Amino acid sequence: MASPAETLKARIRADLTIAMKAHDMSGGAVHPAPHEYAVRKYAAPLHRALDGATYWPAAPSRLMLWGAIALSKFRQRLARVAMIALIPALLAGCGINNIPTKEERAKAQWAEVQNQYQRRSDLIPNLVETVKGYAAQEKGVLVEVTQARASATQVKVDASTITDPAKFAQYSQAQDKLSGVLGRLMMIQENYPDLKSNQNFLALQSQLEGTENRITIARRDYNESVRDYNLEFKLFPNSIWALAHQGSKPMQMFSASASAQSAPSVSFAPTTPPVAPGSAPPK
Repeated sequence: MASPAETLKARIRADLTIAMKAHDMSGGAVHPAPHEYAVRKYAAPLHRALDGATYWPAAPSRLMLWGAIALSKFRQRLARVAMIALIPALLAGCGINNIPTKEERAKAQWAEVQNQYQRRSDLIPNLVETVKGYAAQEKGVLVEVTQARASATQVKVDASTITDPAKFAQYSQAQDKLSGVLGRLMMIQENYPDLKSNQNFLALQSQLEGTENRITIARRDYNESVRDYNLEFKLFPNSIWALAHQGSKPMQMFSASASAQSAPSVSFAPTTPPVAPGSAPPK
């Protein structure tokens, strides 16, 4: 049930609307001004309903009535502002910002992966030149390393790579191939004591090992970020907000290379020593 103040307020609005229409239609002949009509008619009832005081013998001034109307409008505007400020907070609490937030985090980890792969690529030319000075006869391995590096750097990488399965697989396979031939190159040192003790080679070897460790960590962190991001497209109710982010797509993850998944083969067969040119084969 409406309170006396609310009932009176509704009557004031209705009568004031009628008075304003009559004032406009008569050109000011019916009432000098609508607010004066409202003041004369509702001064005492408004006083009693709102304050509970004794009868107000004198009509209040226009300023007092305007103040009451202005206060009511101010409250309505304040309620609208509060609602406008509350809506973003409610949406944020519902998870609408989860997808773009986790997407940016995954992209940052992807940039770190690219940074570490580039660091490794920059070390390879000096490493190849150092090995060539001591083991020129290992030309086949040196050529493989150079070609693998060239293939890895020629793969086009852009913002769509991590959401395109074909492009991502091409990039990952090129880097895995380079890792494999680099491993064979580093094993050459066991056959060349002078290379193994060379200070330049040792420094490059240490830098390369550190970079490989950083690559492993960067790939792991990237996979974790992508896994967390991709779950937003599968879990309810977060999957609903995917409709509000049409440009966001699930990302690809790094997987272990085939060589890392296969067990190493061990052979106990005796090795045949190399045969010098012009000598008889061993019996």
